Amino acid sequence: MKNLLVFTLVLIILLCGCAALSRQQAPAGKVFEGTGQGYRGLIAVQVCVDDGTITEIVVVDSDEDRNVGVPAMEELIELVILYNSADIDAVSGATETSRGFLEAVRSAILRE
Repeated sequence: MKNLLVFTLVLIILLCGCAALSRQQAPAGKVFEGTGQGYRGLIAVQVCVDDGTITEIVVVDSDEDRNVGVPAMEELIELVILYNSADIDAVSGATETSRGFLEAVRSAILRE
């Protein structure tokens, strides 16, 4: 009897979770793509813009260094979204990666 009760509760929780997931919608807004020349090659990004606000940035392709370039781009993503602008300073120690990333974001935004 106890096992049946536990099974029923788990089933109810799973069903509620699935129902919540099915109600989620794709983010509103538009997605723009851009590229920029980084330290090791082209950096390609997708920039999601909703009602004039940058809501998400995804690095689609990059050959930048995992130890320096990737953390720099992650920091830049947060700053660009926070300030809703690509007019920010480069990350120290990853200047060329920063310039290429911000160039990619600017080229995507200009397509808006």
